[in-house]
Amino acid sequence: MNQPTLADLERLARQAGQILSDSYEKDHQVNFKGVIDLVTEVDHASEEFLLAEINRQFQGHSFLAEESGASESQTEHLWIIDPLDGTVNYAHGVPFFCVSIAYSYRGRVVLGAVFDPMRNEMFVGERGKGAWLNGRPLMASNASELQKSLLVTGFPYDAWHVIPNNFDLFAKLGKQTQGVRRMGSAALDLCYVGAGRLDGYWELYLKPWDVAAAGLIAEEAGAKVTNIKGAEDYLNAPQSIVAANPQLYDKLLEQLQ
Repeated sequence: MNQPTLADLERLARQAGQILSDSYEKDHQVNFKGVIDLVTEVDHASEEFLLAEINRQFQGHSFLAEESGASESQTEHLWIIDPLDGTVNYAHGVPFFCVSIAYSYRGRVVLGAVFDPMRNEMFVGERGKGAWLNGRPLMASNASELQKSLLVTGFPYDAWHVIPNNFDLFAKLGKQTQGVRRMGSAALDLCYVGAGRLDGYWELYLKPWDVAAAGLIAEEAGAKVTNIKGAEDYLNAPQSIVAANPQLYDKLLEQLQ
């Protein structure tokens, strides 16, 4: 079975990103998967395009996608896709969203691409080889003190029901840092940690497609990425994630316990 290259993921992410940008700030058909969990016709259009292209170019590969779920056949070649990460932002015309595509081989993510079509920023990573933004090598920040760090987090769609409550951690860390941002796209949050724009990120309730590509990108940029217990597996349930540069990671993890 043929394996994709990083250039394949880049091309697919850019083409799906074009679908998002073409329909940006137009009227959307918004449906609700939950009280505040939106899906638009653009999520579906982007995902249908990606799955069709993957099936055409890489026959027999499996996929796990936000709107379609998992493919019936499971192989050692798995594509993990979020066709529009940041749907609430997108539906409101807030220009902070992306396409996220990861390729996993034999249970390990080896390629990732996250494309922000509003800024024309293509974040990519390849296991063991590095991470790049529009061809420029990425490097996580070197902030070593919480007090001098800028963090980011996110909240689940049923934030008021779940335990632990991330609002408590948000308030706690907001008082110990330069600030905690909440920007609405887990994939871009992680890429920004990899790019050194943000020093650390955590989130408690996620899905694999939110962070599969960006987690690899952040790791390859030098960030330490684990679940909230400090274990390496941040893609399997119960899902949570912590990402920070190595100097800050232990201090952030300690505050999250």
